[in-house]
Amino acid sequence: MMENILCRAAKCCYVVNFGGVKGSNQQRSKLPTAREKRFSSVVIESSFASSKYFHLYSLSLKRLRQIGPSTTVCSLNRNESPNPSVVSETHNSYVLDGEEGISSTTGGSRSIPKVLIPSLPDEEHAAPISSCFWEWRPKLNVHYEVSGSENVNSPPILFLPGFGVGSFHYEKQLEDLGRDYRTWALDFLGQGMSLPREDPTLRSKDGKEYILMGQNESWGFGDESETWAKELVYSVDLWRDQVKYFIEEVIKEPVYLVGNSLGGFVALYFAASNPHLVKGVTLLNATPFWGFLPNPERSPRLSKLFPWAGTFPLPSGVRKLIELLWEKISDPTSIAEVLKQVYADHSTDVDELFSRIIQTTQHPAAAASLASIMFAPRGHLSFNEALSKCKMNNVPICLTYGKEDPWVMPIFGLRVKKQVPDAPYYEISPAGHCPHDEVPEVNFLPQRK
Repeated sequence: MMENILCRAAKCCYVVNFGGVKGSNQQRSKLPTAREKRFSSVVIESSFASSKYFHLYSLSLKRLRQIGPSTTVCSLNRNESPNPSVVSETHNSYVLDGEEGISSTTGGSRSIPKVLIPSLPDEEHAAPISSCFWEWRPKLNVHYEVSGSENVNSPPILFLPGFGVGSFHYEKQLEDLGRDYRTWALDFLGQGMSLPREDPTLRSKDGKEYILMGQNESWGFGDESETWAKELVYSVDLWRDQVKYFIEEVIKEPVYLVGNSLGGFVALYFAASNPHLVKGVTLLNATPFWGFLPNPERSPRLSKLFPWAGTFPLPSGVRKLIELLWEKISDPTSIAEVLKQVYADHSTDVDELFSRIIQTTQHPAAAASLASIMFAPRGHLSFNEALSKCKMNNVPICLTYGKEDPWVMPIFGLRVKKQVPDAPYYEISPAGHCPHDEVPEVNFLPQRK
């Protein structure tokens, strides 16, 4: 397998080729179809407009030279019949030789210099990942994964996951970038392995234990909340604060933030609120909204129409709703169908991802945590307001979107690009809602000059 990136600009043109993952697991995924050999070419069209924000580096920032100017729009499309004679392999990486006669890809014959991008490391050369816990507040233990701690003088990168997953969704990035950088991936409270370790509610007064179908026990369905969970709501404001304290207490310096889906929303929201702690933000198919209920501070009158906003314990009506939803949401068949929907390339091995999601649904606090997330109020800032604040504070932003995402389609990324013209925009195909997992070689990060 080989994937090519073709970078075109007003005064420069590079061809970059992503080599296949050497030593990768070849077993077939539970989601059918096998990966076939193919060529995929990325066309990056760049202009030389204002570049006051940042340089753009790809994948391993320190290992590679700059591949293009800052104002960038990128589209990746497959080319099923490239000229194989221009391909050569060098040291676990692939390059395209600069030759004439590739007009079908570039739109004209020109000499193109070589640009080298390493393939992902095999298991022997991958950075080791450590699984850790950090107690943020009493009874609230945050799980995170870390790699590259020994790279003390390198930039820190923090990855924020999407809804329903956790730090495990970024292990490809940690194994690769952890060889040269300090990298962390966080589990949001109420998700992944950051679910509570004990019931946030007291047992019902009648002594009956509420148990959902398919679970041995269910937490969060008691009649009264525990003291430590009185104000607990799994909201975007909680996650923003969680990221803030994690950076201040664990990483202890400003970071590059990378967020997929919900993680992208939180990354932007956090950067708007705490620009002094952010060096740059990369959005991977970031959801442009989060939360259904009004924020009580922004809409006090409207919020009074919703007396319950995600706190514990759950009201009886919400319990019945969650009981109906949970049976469907936690069903392995439903989870497999969702993965099949959001992954454009069905040959991507999602077996481990599938297993980790199933494992999370079996946690006794998972169902009640979902209810809290669903009914939590919106944040203090909308996506567009957060984006405007980041722009005002000169926070570098980079946009990467899977073209075949059925949920957050590229048009949302292009709207962001319109609001922040200096932000480079990459559209990757074939890739769906999780481009970092389907095409992990494409991992662009903004960096200040």
